[in-house]
Amino acid sequence: MDTIFALATAQGRAGVSVIRISGPDALDAARKLCGDVPGPRHAAVRKLRDTSGDLIDEALVLSFSGPQSFTGEDVVELQVHGSVAVVRGCLKELGAIDGCRLAEPGEFTRRALENNRLDLAQVEGLADLIDAETEGQRRQAVRVFSGALGEKVEIWRRDLIRAAALLEATIDFADEEVPVDVSPEVSALLAATASDLTGEIEGSFVAERIRTGFEVAIVGAPNVGKSTLLNRLAGRDAAITSEIAGTTRDVIEVKMDLGGLAVTFLDTAGLRDSEDQIEAIGVERAVERAEKADLRVFLTEGATLKVSPGPEDIILVPKQDVLVDGVRGVSGRTGQGVTGLIEDIREILSNRCSYAGIATHERHRLAMEQALAGLNAAQEIVGRGPDLYDIAAEELRSAIRALEALVGRIDVENLLDEIFASFCVGK
Repeated sequence: MDTIFALATAQGRAGVSVIRISGPDALDAARKLCGDVPGPRHAAVRKLRDTSGDLIDEALVLSFSGPQSFTGEDVVELQVHGSVAVVRGCLKELGAIDGCRLAEPGEFTRRALENNRLDLAQVEGLADLIDAETEGQRRQAVRVFSGALGEKVEIWRRDLIRAAALLEATIDFADEEVPVDVSPEVSALLAATASDLTGEIEGSFVAERIRTGFEVAIVGAPNVGKSTLLNRLAGRDAAITSEIAGTTRDVIEVKMDLGGLAVTFLDTAGLRDSEDQIEAIGVERAVERAEKADLRVFLTEGATLKVSPGPEDIILVPKQDVLVDGVRGVSGRTGQGVTGLIEDIREILSNRCSYAGIATHERHRLAMEQALAGLNAAQEIVGRGPDLYDIAAEELRSAIRALEALVGRIDVENLLDEIFASFCVGK
């Protein structure tokens, strides 16, 4: 296997840049630059020189012996001064060494997966952690990256293997008298696992929204102050405002961090019937996005709209700055009621997050749904009696394979290129 190297920190000038080397010849490659590599998990300052002996930089050098490293291989990290020229010089020298090459995107993490340092769910958690922009996204990604989902899958897998083994033991003794009826234990194992899977599947929808961000649509008739409210929330002129009804034609998005949650506010076209073809398209898009949004803020003075409020949607009277006191409303022009609106949105979304599961991707959910389908089929077949235990055992094996695919044990080769393509070269 080749020894790979790459810049592990961001491109460009910085105080410190980290160059990572991993593979069977990582230590030898580092020695060609610095002459001597410190022992495993120790750091030392070394002078890096090119093949002609000229000094490139003075660096802090760390080494990690496989398999106790991120990739499971021998790893060396060079912490150099964050100069573009220094980094380029180091990479040039490493590239000239036989058996060393520049890493492909995500190749360090892919090797960690192949060497059983991470499971596939942890790889996705690491990618989410790198992409995290809010505290909620960070906390969730860390939980997945720490192996919480893999641990849960292992418990489910263990219980299903136990249930399948009990059924197959009964099949093996089909012509003899089996001393113990295994169906009560099998049923208990399947019921407990099915309950856990169902809860995790339901929680995955909220978890996925934490990862990708919630959408909150501002909905109302034309010229009720939707765009003005969006601008107030954004703290800038994100949307054009005017006294002319129908100014907003397309959906305008503003991303915000709301109490640690990623939230995208949507300013939609005023909901009304229009003979203007372009405005009518805008209204159609507004209705579609509003119906798909996680939460809606209705600015309405009592008019009937094309979208109906849900049980958690917020209904406010617009333009509170021109209303009499005592009416709960909001004004994007003066900011009246905006603080209360933000707090209401944060509270509603935070309450939903309390039901979030550990599974954060649609791939996770589909694998769990497939496992649950096999498990439910097995439960139903077990209830028909021992003559069909062989079919029930096969359904359980199908469920087990679905769970193993979730954490990358089997049948995921076609997914790996897509997953690792989202990583930077140095990861």
